[in-house]
Order: sequence, then structure tokens, then C-alpha cells
Amino acid sequence: MTALHAEHARAVLRLLLVLTQGQRQTAEDLLQETMLRAWRHLDSVPAESDAARRWLLTVARRLVIDGVRLRRGRPAEVHLVDMTWIPAGDDTTGSALASYAMRHALGRLSAAQRSLLSEVYLVGRSPEEVAGRLGLPIGTVKSRTHYALRALRSGLEAA
Repeated sequence: MTALHAEHARAVLRLLLVLTQGQRQTAEDLLQETMLRAWRHLDSVPAESDAARRWLLTVARRLVIDGVRLRRGRPAEVHLVDMTWIPAGDDTTGSALASYAMRHALGRLSAAQRSLLSEVYLVGRSPEEVAGRLGLPIGTVKSRTHYALRALRSGLEAA
């Protein structure tokens, strides 16, 4: 097993880095899982060097595919909008009404719109970062942000 690891680990890691788009920690975890599966099924690993490398690369590729499928099957996480960032030092009626209007307008948005506005404006992520996190094109994130702001504005005007 030590010889198998020494001979093929670098090649498997290179493939995993490509498949995980440069996420080194994920690639190293997948390399470890690949080698663990090789150890568990050592009798299935071919004796020839080239065949063993193909076997390991196939296992690694399948692990990446399984990970993608697992993430697709899981529903998207929705974060609640954190309203604690609104300053509480001003206890006037106007600030209370403004806070109520904002909560009401945010409540009328869809969960996806609230999440998008929260990512861009509360967390401070760029549209490019949000697009990467959600796996969407940048133009889609920008247009959805525009329409979410427009819906929020309409909600504030109605309140």
C-alpha cells in the first residue's frame, strides 16, 4: 500500500485538483478517501502500475461525481435575515416605523430574494462571489438582485 501511494498519489491529487477546481483541501480529502478505498479493496487493485493508476483515477473521479450528486440532492440552505445590524440607539417613533416597514417589506420577498439581498448587501459579498456560491451566471445574479431590490422598494412604498 505504501508503494502504491508513493507511486500514484501525486497523479491522483493532480486529477482531483482539476476536478475540484483547485480546492486543495477537498482534493486532499478525496485523495485520502481514494487511498482508503484502495486499502480496503487491495485485492481488486491491479498489480501492473498503469492499470493500478487507472483504477485509482477511476475511483477518484467517481468520488467527485458522488460528491456533486450529493450536493445537488440537498436543498439550498436559506439564511434568515439578521436585523440586529439596525442601530437600536434611536428609540423614536420614526425609527420604529422604519424598522417595521423594512421587516414587513423583507417578509413579502421570496426566500430566494431575501437570501440574495442578504448575501450582497448584509454580508457584503460581490455579485461574482454570490454567483460562484450559487453556481449561477453573473448576469443572472445581477438581474435577480435588481428585481429583488425593486420588489423591496415596492414593499417599502406600500408599507
